Amino acid sequence: MGRLSLTAWLYLGAIVTAAGVILAQQPGAAAAPRWWGIYVALALLFLICDSAPTPLAARQSAWSPSSAATLAAVVFLGGVGAAMVGAVAVLSLRRRVPLSERLFNGAMYAVAGYCAGLAYHAAGGQPRIPATGLVAALTGARVGIPVTQMFGSLLVPFAAAAIAHVVVNHGLLWLMLLLDRRSRAAAHRTMPASSIPVLLASDFGLASLGLVIAALWTVTGAFAALLVLVPLYVARWAMGQFAEQQKAHSDTLAALVQAVETKDLYTRGHSERVSRGARMIARQIGIRADRLEAVTFAGMLHDVGKLGVPTKVLQKDGALTEEEYAAIQLHPMRGLEIIRDIGFLNEALTGIMHHHERMDGRGYPMGFAGDEIPEFARIIAVADAFDSMTSTRSYRQARRISEAVAELRRGAGSQFDPKIVAAFVTALSRDGWQLPEPIRRHGHEIVTSQDHDDPTAPLWVVESL
Repeated sequence: MGRLSLTAWLYLGAIVTAAGVILAQQPGAAAAPRWWGIYVALALLFLICDSAPTPLAARQSAWSPSSAATLAAVVFLGGVGAAMVGAVAVLSLRRRVPLSERLFNGAMYAVAGYCAGLAYHAAGGQPRIPATGLVAALTGARVGIPVTQMFGSLLVPFAAAAIAHVVVNHGLLWLMLLLDRRSRAAAHRTMPASSIPVLLASDFGLASLGLVIAALWTVTGAFAALLVLVPLYVARWAMGQFAEQQKAHSDTLAALVQAVETKDLYTRGHSERVSRGARMIARQIGIRADRLEAVTFAGMLHDVGKLGVPTKVLQKDGALTEEEYAAIQLHPMRGLEIIRDIGFLNEALTGIMHHHERMDGRGYPMGFAGDEIPEFARIIAVADAFDSMTSTRSYRQARRISEAVAELRRGAGSQFDPKIVAAFVTALSRDGWQLPEPIRRHGHEIVTSQDHDDPTAPLWVVESL
């Protein structure tokens, strides 16, 4: 968020203004003698958690368990008090955090805390200063309620507050990502779609720790803030393990793609573009989030089987023998052999193995036809052919997008699934397509005059001698 678009700056200004209006209000329980002590303890807990977040997969964003402190403040101090706790995110001790990000984080947490307070009140909850057993016995205080009564009366209001906090928090954040292209691109690289449910579930789980803080406070007082640091940091460690796993997935894909690209000059950038095209199609036809991630992997690795094809065949400048053509036809199965033991790919394997099947049954490696072809394979076939046609080759310049679309429509029903072609054309008109840069040869590279992915340039095959 160091460099924002004008729209994003206007959005940031609106969120900061809303937070300012909220913070200007007088907290309802501020006159209670222990109000400020509770606020300081929870604000420090929030600040500690927010200053040591867990980096996510690509280390361009981070996750913090600080929302537990905000939700505990809802129970004790109400919506305005929770907003004051969340606003201390501006003072985060993390280094090299741009001012715009500090302002946005503080305002976002303040607005989310206030909305959680409104939901808490709407569900019948009332903010109450807790009375610890020891303090109440010594002073005769009659504030607060016993812990045995607290849970029964707070469960429903607290659940409403937690839902409101998670929804508002993530909603404000993702709206910022949608408004700012740089932030949106970083988010797509950092947090795959399949990771979002994990984050949401984690935040809802942390919400329960806010209720634990409230319960512990009636027994231990301010020490509750220290005791809860243990489960909070366990949660932080668990999310760190999840992030490392995501990073390992990304590194595995990158290594495989790089290996293919060093073997076949034409594939440089091709895998990433096919992956993007497959994702566009999948979104257009309404594939759910976990399958969306799988088809993205399939597009990225669809040509990994080329690692099993002799380099001299891939780079041959001239007609192929029948044996050489057979080696190329086997590359989808070689791809399956290479990656089938990578557990997280799951359904992506079917897309990789069958992306050269045709609707009329004349494709390879299995000769499947129509609905026999897995959905992922039909998606990748369209994205693969389109990128091949719109990329420059040694024997021709890149085709115009309109020409490539016309060729896809011409092949609909025979080579391509008509529904997938229609979905891609719709997504293309909405999202556009960035054409690849022409390949720059460095003198020592050999390029083939054939492209088995281009439906307009069939391979030249001669009978073996």
